[in-house]
Amino acid sequence: MKLLMFQARRFWWKSFSKTLPDVPDQDVEEEVRDAAVIFVHAEPADEADRARVFRRALKNVKWLANKRGLRHIVLHSFTHLADANAPPEFARDFLEELAERLRATGYEVWITPFGYFCEWELSVYGESLAKVWKSI
Repeated sequence: MKLLMFQARRFWWKSFSKTLPDVPDQDVEEEVRDAAVIFVHAEPADEADRARVFRRALKNVKWLANKRGLRHIVLHSFTHLADANAPPEFARDFLEELAERLRATGYEVWITPFGYFCEWELSVYGESLAKVWKSI
């Protein structure tokens, strides 16, 4: 799994075009301020080691959010961080479970439309820690 994580002043997104035929039609436009924005790329090997990958992803997301005291988290499926992708069903279920676990610990969580390309605007804080890439 690859995570590209940002401490963002603002993240705006809008559904643009459907990339998976079996996902529901969505016309979504949202904005979140002062959030940890997490671009997630699930890889094929993540399925076989799901429990470890999940624990490490959860730990990394919380760590980044807590460094700035952010209580808002946006999860965005982003299949451009590696050469191979896990099956879409795995990636979608993983994001949903990650969101549920984060909500259970007091975070407010959004998931951008899964199976869509989205337009987005991202305003990131300047510190080095505001931009983190992890391979787990």
